[in-house]
Amino acid sequence: MTRRWSIAGQLFALQVLVVTLLVAAGGTSAALLARRDARSAAIAKVVGVAETIAHSPAVAAGLRATNPTAVLQPFAEATRLATETDFVVVMAPDRTRFTHPKWNRIGRPFDGSIDRALRGGTVIEEYRGSLGPSIRTVVPIRDPGSGVIVGLVSVGITTASINRGLLAQVPAMAITTGLALLLAGTGSWLLSQRLRRQTHGLGPAEMTRMYEYYDAVLHAVREGLVVVDRQGRVTLINDEARRLLGVPAGVPAADLVLPPEAAALIASRQPTVDEPVLAGDRMLVASRRETRFGGRSLGTVLTLRDHTELRTLAGELDSVRGLTQALQAQAHEAANRLHTVLTLVELGRAEEAIHLATAELALAQQLTDRVVGAVDEPALAALLLGKSAQAGERGVELCVDEDSRLTGEPLPSRDLLTVVGNLVDNALEAVAGAAPPRRVRVLVRHQDDQVLVEVGDTGPGLSAEQAAAAFRRGWSTKPGPGRGVGLSLVRQVTERYGGSYAVTAAPHGGAVLTVRLPVPT
Repeated sequence: MTRRWSIAGQLFALQVLVVTLLVAAGGTSAALLARRDARSAAIAKVVGVAETIAHSPAVAAGLRATNPTAVLQPFAEATRLATETDFVVVMAPDRTRFTHPKWNRIGRPFDGSIDRALRGGTVIEEYRGSLGPSIRTVVPIRDPGSGVIVGLVSVGITTASINRGLLAQVPAMAITTGLALLLAGTGSWLLSQRLRRQTHGLGPAEMTRMYEYYDAVLHAVREGLVVVDRQGRVTLINDEARRLLGVPAGVPAADLVLPPEAAALIASRQPTVDEPVLAGDRMLVASRRETRFGGRSLGTVLTLRDHTELRTLAGELDSVRGLTQALQAQAHEAANRLHTVLTLVELGRAEEAIHLATAELALAQQLTDRVVGAVDEPALAALLLGKSAQAGERGVELCVDEDSRLTGEPLPSRDLLTVVGNLVDNALEAVAGAAPPRRVRVLVRHQDDQVLVEVGDTGPGLSAEQAAAAFRRGWSTKPGPGRGVGLSLVRQVTERYGGSYAVTAAPHGGAVLTVRLPVPT
């Protein structure tokens, strides 16, 4: 099997290919430009030399001599050598050469175009003559006195000479090209090594497959996942985490604003396991863990689970368990009283038996009548009766204030149960270790477009600092895991309705917790 190339390897090969092509194109362009520049320089050179010779009085005088070759040949050769040209030919208007680098060419007709020069112009052409292909020029020679054209001068540089000059530049161009390739190749290699470390040597297919699998898994799991980098920025959040935290689906991960408690848990940078977190109307359990790879920290992963329903069920289970224990205790007491009543009947003391039996029934019926008469909401009435039984089991008197009035369903039953149930539980906890009399008073009233819930107790009360922190999550006067949640749920429901909550001191000791919930219109 052929080895699959990693992304870094493919990028390195692609960069080397692109750089090589660019350098080759650059070298070719440079060579063409150098050739053009060399040709332009050769033209400028031959034109300049030819015009200088044509304007020399000595050349015009030599053309009038009896033997022009004897006079002009040494001058032409000296000029050719001095200017590094390949030929300087002085000729008569009829093309007869008077000078030439090769003596056997003297006296023969000149090869090339001279018509424009005979008309007073300048001829510039690339022509294959007796010395091979060359770039040449032909300019007229005028008599200084009359201005009549008395001859022509042609100066040229062979193409071979121009090419030799270009070849002399090849080593420098080769060195420059080699250095450019070496520098570009080194940079590409360093970049590929960095990319290899960042991608862990994975290939495109592997990364695509990994992304597809991980994306599918992240969005399929029923736990919320929030990935945060080392700077505390959210880099990934799955669908379940958005749902649990109440984050809009269209907001990019980098622009998310997490709920305060979740943000504080991330910022704490301390590993946590199953930490309660309030997010909107949900009770979440969060675990925070630092992610590391290769010995370096990559950031933080926060996992979230929804325990709202579980905590609600646990609270209901506790209520049922307490009610069951209370009923068991009451059944035991009822059995004792029943035996007593039967004994009194057997002893012929019927009136005393009837009085003892009806006294207990009157107290229970009185509480039931008061609760049912004050609260029409059946779930809340059942809650208060159940809490009354729990209170009796704990030796606490729970009384429903006579001013309690709640008709209809001004608020959802679930929210009322959360507020009243947690306030009563908190009050029962407060008076559990207090000296007698241990009493809890409950007032639930619908007035002025709001529901007032007031729960007072005869416990030890709260200081000003404790009262200010009572509704904060995790705060409790009693140590132990899982505490400090009930009142925070009350605060959460209250804030969702835009209501208010307060803690005040009771007139005869203890504390009074008051919650006001506006009724939506």
